[in-house]
Amino acid sequence: MRKLFIIGVLLTACLSLFSCEDVDDTPKDAMLRIKFKFNPNQARLDNFGQPSVVPTGNGAQTPLFNSISSHYIELAQNETTQLGQGAILYHAPETTLGGDNAIDFSQAKIVGEDEIFLEIPLKSIAAGNYDWMRVSLSYQNYQISVRNQGTDYTGTLASFVGFNTYIDNFSIGNNLFPIHGNKLQGFWAFALNDNPYTTSGQTPPGATTVPNPIASTSPIPAGSCVVTGKFASTLQITGNEKTDIMITLSLSTNKSFEWHEVLVNGIYEPASGENVVDMGLRGLIPSYQR
Repeated sequence: MRKLFIIGVLLTACLSLFSCEDVDDTPKDAMLRIKFKFNPNQARLDNFGQPSVVPTGNGAQTPLFNSISSHYIELAQNETTQLGQGAILYHAPETTLGGDNAIDFSQAKIVGEDEIFLEIPLKSIAAGNYDWMRVSLSYQNYQISVRNQGTDYTGTLASFVGFNTYIDNFSIGNNLFPIHGNKLQGFWAFALNDNPYTTSGQTPPGATTVPNPIASTSPIPAGSCVVTGKFASTLQITGNEKTDIMITLSLSTNKSFEWHEVLVNGIYEPASGENVVDMGLRGLIPSYQR
């Protein structure tokens, strides 16, 4: 009996020894993480970051967002930092399969609200003080309401707002959209929920709203979707951080889906010839938490 007891003690000691040796006590890098928020009550802004109302003759609604993707993310030091001269955190894959250079939609990272879109070590970011955030949005997926012959329906709209996107094919529910080519900013596709009806279209060039409050000192290229927003307090990065930083990108969805009305009633009725004119998000408020 005593012999068995001694063997048990020795086995326990051995297991404890191996357990200790298996512990990975390598210091972990402090990380920067980025996620999105969709805010229907955030201010509705124009291209210059000023409050905006729906133009006469147009209708608009606040869509219910499912998911989003970004093509490019950058921290900018101040209002004179030119696009590309800040700390570039992310640049999505591109391709020339469709001819001109374009975002490769097949490799796009698509996330929902509060899902982590980007995670990188803080030590990989240039040390500095950053007041502004730039986010080039490329894809949106959301629910909208439509009316047809007096009946209201809910459908899903896929919105491509990047400068140019190569799309092989994509689906909305069970509906397949074979594209096999490039689509410029403003391409969209729509499918009724639980219904075989689908349609697609293209907004006019330059019609997509892209709020940039520092457009006079740091402009963005025409046809891009680089939404710009300012932190409430300067984000300081030293490169020696010991704790993670979470950046939340709050996007204004306030009446961000806009169309030209034929029947002036504030209800989107595509069968009546009402065309989509704007799908741009209406402002960015970045914040961070250590």
